[in-house]
Amino acid sequence: TAVNVQMMVFGNKGDTSGTGVAFTRNAATGEKAMLGEYLVNAQGEDVVAGVRTPKPIAQLEQDMPEVYNQFMELANKLENHYKDMQDMEFTVEEGKLYFLQTRNGKRTANAALKIAVDLVNEGLITTDEALMKVEPKQLDQILHPAFDQKALKAAKAIGKGLPASPGAAAGKVYFTAEDAKIHAETGERVILVRLETSPEDIEGMVAAQGILTVRGGMTSHAAVVARGMGTCCVSGCEEIRMNEAEKTFTLGGATIKEGDYISLDGSTGNIYNEDIPTVDPEISGDFATFMKWADEKRSLKVRTNADTPADARKARELGAEGIGLCRTEHMFFEESRIAAFREMICSDTVEEREAALEKILPYQQGDFEKIYEALEGYPVTIRFLDPPLHEFVPTEEADIEKLANAQGRTVEEIKNYIAGLHEFNPMMGHRGCRLAVTYPEIARMQTRAVIRAAINVQKAHSEWKMRPEIMIPLICDIKELKYVKKIVVETADAEIAASGIELEYEVGTMIEIPRAALTADEIAKEADFFCFGTNDLTQMTFGFSRDDSGKFLNAYYDTKILENDPFAKLDQNGVGKLMEMSIKLGKPANPSMHVGICGEHGGDPSSVEFCHKIGLDYVSCSPFRVPIARLAAAQAAINSK
Repeated sequence: TAVNVQMMVFGNKGDTSGTGVAFTRNAATGEKAMLGEYLVNAQGEDVVAGVRTPKPIAQLEQDMPEVYNQFMELANKLENHYKDMQDMEFTVEEGKLYFLQTRNGKRTANAALKIAVDLVNEGLITTDEALMKVEPKQLDQILHPAFDQKALKAAKAIGKGLPASPGAAAGKVYFTAEDAKIHAETGERVILVRLETSPEDIEGMVAAQGILTVRGGMTSHAAVVARGMGTCCVSGCEEIRMNEAEKTFTLGGATIKEGDYISLDGSTGNIYNEDIPTVDPEISGDFATFMKWADEKRSLKVRTNADTPADARKARELGAEGIGLCRTEHMFFEESRIAAFREMICSDTVEEREAALEKILPYQQGDFEKIYEALEGYPVTIRFLDPPLHEFVPTEEADIEKLANAQGRTVEEIKNYIAGLHEFNPMMGHRGCRLAVTYPEIARMQTRAVIRAAINVQKAHSEWKMRPEIMIPLICDIKELKYVKKIVVETADAEIAASGIELEYEVGTMIEIPRAALTADEIAKEADFFCFGTNDLTQMTFGFSRDDSGKFLNAYYDTKILENDPFAKLDQNGVGKLMEMSIKLGKPANPSMHVGICGEHGGDPSSVEFCHKIGLDYVSCSPFRVPIARLAAAQAAINSK
């Protein structure tokens, strides 16, 4: 065992002695100004114990001018040597200055950006070195609301879930999407609390300040949608005991009723039984400078996962270079649209289904036009309908009656339709491309909407080169892709011919089933692009349900079976190997094919570095993760040198 023998120095030898801590720059703001405090006639433990009030470091100039001048000279020398803000401890013993230690100081995200930019401007470091000084995940602090730090220190958490979407939120608890929406419209701050969310809850999720769920992991519906909207979300808090009938839940010994205030920390997963004040983020000019340097270094493109024009615009503001995943199912849940979609589900004949889909077509086309406009000519990848149909059917008696009346059927008949949609494992059931194989009229309607929207936007903006990308989800066999692609191509070509204008489009697929990865050389011959849907690819490779795995993953971390949540950080040894294999098989079969990733891993820095290494063309992530992916891609390029 090694032993250090270190001489002691004493700051408690009278008025010419003292001890203190100082930073060469402000750790909260990054401002270039010495920040610190000291105590006269004291030892180091007296400063941290808080029994005496220390003096600001500037006061040292009056108390001991010679020591102060020497301290400032040496502090600047240390910063120039280490080329970073220093956190220093010092002691003065009877007028003689001793530096006990120095290290690179911890800092807030805003301070990290400012210090990195300032150090470049001062000629101390290069832009490459500056880019490596900021952790990509720190950027989350800049882009989302945070709790007031004093209020947060005084608060005590009553429970903890998964930190599914960063930021801070406080508001009154409501248990249904409808209640959340109604109360938000009156100006209330709302927290939506659900056992789990489904696409049917979308309007309540949009209205809420924050979302709390009992079930679900980091890639559950609640987590994915909340991240896309930039809304705080804590998911998978299994300790909650929900009583939906009485509209209450218990957690940590507290009973929370409808209308009570709670606060959620989406960065830690903490839940508080009180209304903690939040502060809005401040984005400085240094952010733009820093991100410009990142863009100059990276080779990976960064797209976004966005389903609405508002999400698309926000992503463009944050630097997205296109949409890598537009989930069309989220467009069906507005009240004016869901009725027609439910009609389609409960239809007996192709003609009835087509009539119902005809009502939906203008809505889809209008949404696509607005999204294309928001992207200003950048590429847009639109995924065709993916979830199982049971997610769209009504569950409340009143909604079932409404649907029965609209279709001239009995309530019993509608209930039989709904019962017929039941599946034992719906995530591996009748969904994705299987819907298009069973009901090709759905794929035809969606193709018309995509192409007609692109034609209209191309006419309005001749300076843009519209080239929509149609993505067929969940294929496991080349014959599936061929079948659905034939429907898409025939429909698209007929629309383009009728329009009289030239329009190019692409048809590609998601690689999210292991068999698709293993046969990528065959599939590539029919695909203009691959996009890895790593949420489902992880689920199917591990055999873990992404909505239920939260019940046992903590035990896996405790026993060191797993070190990370594979739904949050890409499993490079297994899932990553399938991705790499797909590229090595697919690219030679179709050299012009482009390849991206649109699972939530597209915003995780270590996963972005892996994507750079295996040769992906782009990563796609939720809008507020776009800056994180841009910086991670730049760091990956610098590291690869």
